[in-house]
Amino acid sequence: MEINHNSRQVVSFFLYLCACVAMCESFRYSVVEEKKSGFLVANVLKDLKVDGKELSARGARLVSKSSKQYFQLDPHSGDLILKDKIDRESLCGQNDPCLLLSEILLENPLQLHRIEVQIEDVNDNSPTFSTNQILFQISEHIPTNTRFPLETAQDSDKGENAIQSYILSPNEHFRLDEKNTDTGTKYAELVLEKPLDREVNPQISLILSAIDGGIPKRTGTVQIIIDVLDANDNVPQFDQSVYKVRLMENSPLDTQITKVEATDRDFGSYAHITYLFSQVPQNVLRLFKLNKDTGELILTGTIDYEENTNYEMNIRATDGGGLSAYCKVIVEIEDENDNAPEITITSITSPLPEDSPPDTLVALFSVTDVDSGDSGRTACTTEVNLPFVLKPTENNYYQLVTQQQLDREKVSEYNITITATDRGSPILTSTRILHVHISDVNDNPPVFEKPFYEMHLRENNIPGLLINSVHAVDLDTAQNAKVTYSLLPGKVNDGPTSSYISINSETGNLYAIRSLDYEEVKDFHVTVRAVDSGSPPLSSEVTIRVQVVDENDNAPFILYPLQNGTSPSNDLVPRGAETGYLVTKVVAVDRDSAQNSWLSYQLLKATEPGLFTVGAQNGEVTTLRPVSNRDSFKQNLIVVVRDNGHPPQSTSATLRILLVDGFSDPYLKSVALPKEETVEEEDPKLTMYLIICLAAISSIFLISVVVFVVIKLQKREKFIRTYNSAANFPVGPDSQENCVDSGAGSLSQAYNYEVCLAGGSLNSEFRFLRPLFPVFSVEPPNTQLNPRSSNDSEGVPSHPEENQDMFQARASLSEDSAPRSGAPGCIVNQATGPNMNCGQNDWLTYQ
Repeated sequence: MEINHNSRQVVSFFLYLCACVAMCESFRYSVVEEKKSGFLVANVLKDLKVDGKELSARGARLVSKSSKQYFQLDPHSGDLILKDKIDRESLCGQNDPCLLLSEILLENPLQLHRIEVQIEDVNDNSPTFSTNQILFQISEHIPTNTRFPLETAQDSDKGENAIQSYILSPNEHFRLDEKNTDTGTKYAELVLEKPLDREVNPQISLILSAIDGGIPKRTGTVQIIIDVLDANDNVPQFDQSVYKVRLMENSPLDTQITKVEATDRDFGSYAHITYLFSQVPQNVLRLFKLNKDTGELILTGTIDYEENTNYEMNIRATDGGGLSAYCKVIVEIEDENDNAPEITITSITSPLPEDSPPDTLVALFSVTDVDSGDSGRTACTTEVNLPFVLKPTENNYYQLVTQQQLDREKVSEYNITITATDRGSPILTSTRILHVHISDVNDNPPVFEKPFYEMHLRENNIPGLLINSVHAVDLDTAQNAKVTYSLLPGKVNDGPTSSYISINSETGNLYAIRSLDYEEVKDFHVTVRAVDSGSPPLSSEVTIRVQVVDENDNAPFILYPLQNGTSPSNDLVPRGAETGYLVTKVVAVDRDSAQNSWLSYQLLKATEPGLFTVGAQNGEVTTLRPVSNRDSFKQNLIVVVRDNGHPPQSTSATLRILLVDGFSDPYLKSVALPKEETVEEEDPKLTMYLIICLAAISSIFLISVVVFVVIKLQKREKFIRTYNSAANFPVGPDSQENCVDSGAGSLSQAYNYEVCLAGGSLNSEFRFLRPLFPVFSVEPPNTQLNPRSSNDSEGVPSHPEENQDMFQARASLSEDSAPRSGAPGCIVNQATGPNMNCGQNDWLTYQ
């Protein structure tokens, strides 16, 4: 069971490695240094297995891992082109191979391809020595096969172009022995083959040549001068031939690294040892100092692990006799967490639409740390409570993607702080702020300031008058926030709303198109729509109630008595009427409303001002004092009806009141009930019976009126036929007796009236109905009558003795008119109106 579990782990690990290789495949190319800009390095289409169209569509771009971009990628052809001239020695120094790392980034889907371009060396540098001369002081007694290390020549080229061999000029005492260091660097040692003899040759001059392997080969030379010294039997001896020390980078200056020490068994000046560097490069001389007397190695420069991880130097100990011994000091540099992580932004999307779905790529960046070990391991975080999240990918790349819906109206811009930390001690941190603007989409409809508007407009307004305005706010910006207003179709009093009111589409101002009348339109509702200019457009609606404010533009109208230009109606008042007797009531209305329709009544003019009064609120005309015989028979009153508007309007009504004698009215004397007597509650059944009786009487009355009109029409037709047939008949003598001079001519024939007396009449005053044909009033014999207007159709007696139960009236027709006997007439009761229920017994004929 455990074996199977381990097998599954191995298979999973292998699949993971395969996936990583597929996601981040590496391609290696090479280019020779010192090539000019624009040199074609390679074409990546075949390696990427895409064509030029797909490469361009997927937004291919080259991302350099170094601070400088040496190559550029043509996204259409896939050519990898040299951007700037490259010097391998200045770029990589002695490091081999010299690689420039880049990455090709493909999107949709995201793919990373590692590009390694090896910079190949050309033989463009000759070997050089640090000095022109190398001085040796060698005792003549030095034994043969003694080795003298020579300064190593420096060649910036590498490989075959580096130093391949050393050649010493021909001589009889020394030969050259070539060796390789642990790092593969060649160096030469001078070996004494034949003893020296100062007396024969006190100074020997040699030429050392360093030759590289380039084509053509380059050579560097240095002169070796050997001074042969007098005999010194003992050579200084170091306690160890190699010193290895560790030095932390960024150590302070003047730090003692180590101390070398050599001893010489000679005495005197031959035992005095001096320590010097032997054949060390210039970079070592800049960083280290050797105390020639004590052998202490002191730090004089800043050590950077990222520049060089170790240093080697040869130290020579020379005694006073010129004998020297050599040792090697190897200084290994320990890394310190002195480099903060570096955040490199590859791409960023700004502005970002607010309707972007989750997992939308906002930014792509990488984090690198040039330190080693834990100091080079990094972690990346961002702020919390943001709608973004970091997702790590391969090769220390991170994706910043959205994790929830964005809302520009709440937050229009984000300053996202990316924090990268390493795992060194102390922990170093670097930050990078990404500015992401959120672009607007039309996701907010216009909103009115009020859910319902109520506006007031005075009637009789000027067309085009500004009523008020509405305003809607859209939280979006730019074109999405531009609001236009319009009226929705509707009706006001069966007319379109647009014929009453209009709206400014930009400002929302409402204007009245026509002059309104409160009496026709008291209020109306319109609906306003606000639409933004987004795509698609969003809208909202609001209802507006326009209330028309009433003005006092209507004068009171008299309903009773009618003021139609004809003779005013006469109201009768008995001369025995007491104070407070109700004569009549003026009824008026006003089409205005509220206080503009509050009416007040005032007696403006009267024949006798102190006799009558008018109720200021109800318009009732009552007597102010008892009526006396001295009061005039005819009383004219002018009553003014005035409303309560500003300014007030008024109208007047003319009343004619006749004071008569012998006018009986059972209601003149009011019966005062005792205070202790309580009114009995009406019986509901009795009320029902009264209603039924009233309906029946009304029906009988209407039927009687119809029958009466039909009979009248029949009699009129019969009269016309009789008149036409009897136009030539002679007139009898009786007719002459009935002829009376009327002042306008005499009638040759007699005319008879039929008068109907209303049974049960309570009053003794009567009026004659207007006849069907013109009738001229004739004064009875020995009776003086008041003159009557020709338009007055009602005769009223002017003296009490004229009030009698029977009246005789005569009417004269023109001589060519046919006499008609038995013409009916009906007496009218002033108080109760015409008695339409006259029976046959009530009809009387007067001649």
